[in-house]
Formats: sequence, C-alpha cells, structure tokens
Amino acid sequence: MPSYESSDGSALHYDDVRLKDSDGDKCPVILIAGGAARHPSYLGDLAGLSDRHRLIVPHLRGVGRTAAPDQEELGSFWTQADDIEHLRVHLGLDRVVLMAHSAGTRLALAYAAQFTLSVARLVLITPPAAYLVDEPSDAQTLSEKRRGDSIFEAAFAALEAGPQTVDDDGFNAWRQESAPAGYANWGATERSHATIGRWSLPATKAYFSVAPPRDLAARLGQVKAPVLVIAGAEDCLTGLAPVAALARLFPTGECVVIEGSGHYPWIEQPAAFRGTIDAFLEQPSKSAATRG
Repeated sequence: MPSYESSDGSALHYDDVRLKDSDGDKCPVILIAGGAARHPSYLGDLAGLSDRHRLIVPHLRGVGRTAAPDQEELGSFWTQADDIEHLRVHLGLDRVVLMAHSAGTRLALAYAAQFTLSVARLVLITPPAAYLVDEPSDAQTLSEKRRGDSIFEAAFAALEAGPQTVDDDGFNAWRQESAPAGYANWGATERSHATIGRWSLPATKAYFSVAPPRDLAARLGQVKAPVLVIAGAEDCLTGLAPVAALARLFPTGECVVIEGSGHYPWIEQPAAFRGTIDAFLEQPSKSAATRG
C-alpha cells in the first residue's frame, strides 16, 4: 500500500484505485471517507468511478493502515487538512479534485478553507451541514414518512439512544443496529453494504477534538472552484434542506438531489449518482481561481 510522510513525520497510507490501461491519471480524485473514522472500503469505487478516474483514498489517522497520532488533535478533521495538502504535494498535483462523503466532507471543507487555491473541484456527498448553515433540518419530517416501518423505527430508536458501550466492538454493533436509518430502502443490496467498513471509536473521538473556526462558513465563500453538493431525497441522517443550503455558501456551488436515495446514493441509485458525478467532473471549469 502506498504511503507518504506527514508534517509530523508519520507515515500516512492511501489506496490507489484505477483500472489497468484506463486514462485515470488524467483526472485523479482524492476521495475521503466519512463515518466519522470508518474504513474507506465502504466507498467501493463509487459506482465504477475508477473506470474514468484514478481514485486516491486516504486512510485517515487511526483508520485502516494509518496509525493513530500521538496527539489526539492531529486526528481532528481540521488538522488533517494539512495531511491532505501533503498528499497533494506527494502526488505532484498542482490542484486537487476533492470528493468526500458524510463526515468526510468536514475534512474536505477544512481543506478548502485552509488551502483554497489548491482546490480544482469539490464534491460533497450527503454532507452534514447543520454546523454551517441556519436552515432548520427537515430530517424529522423525512423520518416521519417511514413511520410504521418496524425495521426503520428500531434503527432510528437506536440512533437516538446512542451507543450503549464505550469499546470499539460495542460502537460497531450500535452502528449496525442503526444502519437502516441511512438508507431509503432496506433490501439485500443495502443490507450487504451496511456491513462493509469498520468504525474506529478512538479515531472518531479524535476527529471531533478540534473545533473549526467560527468564520468557517464565511471562509468557504472565498472558494472559487466549482462545488457540487449531492443530497439524498430521503436522507434521514442529514435532512435535505440544510444540505441544499450548504451549496449556497459557495460562489459556484450547485446542489443535485438524488431521488429514491438516503445517505448512500452510489449504492441505492448508482446510475443517477454516476450521471451527476460524470457531468460535473467533465464540464469546463468556471473557476476563476489561479495559483499564485
């Protein structure tokens, strides 16, 4: 597994996913997993995205092959932005196409705020947005549509109750118990996907150990690169309204809603998801940003 050195001398690992003989080097994508601190294997290759793009998938601090840092704050999403910048330099990229899912979007946004001119394009997949926007969440309204579904109600009750133990096994068991809440449907495909990718509880705690600056939303308004926000029309975890509002923070932000999808649109609606991603990555850049 390839690795690179961080500013504190740690070895940080990543997966390099590409089809043999593909033109993936033409537009590599750095792909950040959510969770927080979930093993990135649950991302797969995002509905076959590696058939067109080389995917660079970091193992974040304390996840997968990358060891936990000696200092907890080095594992925070705000501080790990510096790790992504070191990865950009390691890969020899002038600017990066950055794509992230769920809690991973916190790291992507931290990077965009701190290394604005290094961003070529930004894709945020079902991002939590309540910490950045004033738009009230409609997650409860979306959840009400599934009342009467015993599997969903049990999952949502588990989600609201939180984990009952403080060890890794108990935390992962709770994640499995609450998993149906993240999907619009709970069929064989969704059930199988939910079992992929273990969470690290210590890395989760470290991820949130440093609060972002209060002016983060304002700083995102300086990001000139094209930004795509993808929302699931039935995402009961993030809601829909705050996710759409997040796109409006960016000068060139746009939001696309994937119908019939919850928190994992590449699993539930792969064709619609890929169509959206491909159109965005292949469109001519409208960004006026240049590296100085």
